[in-house]
Amino acid sequence: MNISILFVVAALLSVPSTAFVGGKPSNARSTRLKATPYKIGAKTEGVLTNNRYVVDSLSKIAKSSDIEMSDVDLLRFALAYPDDVKEAEKALKNAIKWRQTTGKSIVDAAKGAVAKATANGGWDNDVVRDAAPHADVINDFITPRAVITTSTEDGDLVYVIRASQIDDKELMDKCSVEQVCDFFMYAKEVHNIVANKRSATTGRLCSVLFANDISGVRKAPDKRFSKALTSSSDQYESLYPSLAGPTMILNLPLILQAFVGLLKPLFPKSVQERLVFKRAPVLASLKELTPLGTDPVIKTKFVREVVSLLP
Repeated sequence: MNISILFVVAALLSVPSTAFVGGKPSNARSTRLKATPYKIGAKTEGVLTNNRYVVDSLSKIAKSSDIEMSDVDLLRFALAYPDDVKEAEKALKNAIKWRQTTGKSIVDAAKGAVAKATANGGWDNDVVRDAAPHADVINDFITPRAVITTSTEDGDLVYVIRASQIDDKELMDKCSVEQVCDFFMYAKEVHNIVANKRSATTGRLCSVLFANDISGVRKAPDKRFSKALTSSSDQYESLYPSLAGPTMILNLPLILQAFVGLLKPLFPKSVQERLVFKRAPVLASLKELTPLGTDPVIKTKFVREVVSLLP
């Protein structure tokens, strides 16, 4: 078994996308996913109604802290703790503390970037990339060739990464673990803003689907890069609960397909429940990921492929 590929698979689960491409949903549909605390494609208002008591309770906490959070923002926390209001409140308070202190500059930068990127009714991806922490260095390594976010026709976000096209060693020779982690957290905040706004405006609760392409992987990731990924991943579930949909490990070499059962225990339990190992021919055929943001035909083929792979 190629051990280096196993390490890459494990590391990829926490990589965020800073190459964000907009996209408007068309006809909404629903897909059942057991590990998600709501039905993918569920009606936002219906889920809010079913969780109104907890959302109202969380709203009082948010207002008292002077942190602006929408009902959809709060709904994510309610869904993460469906049987424990106190735990939902505790999680929200921890997230608010991060937004007021350590994460304040990240949150402010993401909010300003999304507002500017959507000012003309579309999406200016360069604005979002350029506003990322330490973008002057990291953007040379984390590019749309290797990392990109697009949308399904139903409106869910699809974050795609091909690790083989990231020179993580050279990146980490120029940046600290903390700098790369901040960059990753900014990307997650951008996803959070877009997904929650879309959930409110379209009436369909939006999820982030993860597509990790193993094509071309030949070596384990740089240890410092893995540390940055782990740090940002550790914060994901607590700061952005109920946002992640399934995590797809795509185009795993055939020789490793038989070892899927051994791979799952490498990941956190919350991730194990969302893992999907599949072949994705459309994605595998691309020399780089850039066409997913520039070629509407290729993008459509890819997102339809993704939807077809959902459990």
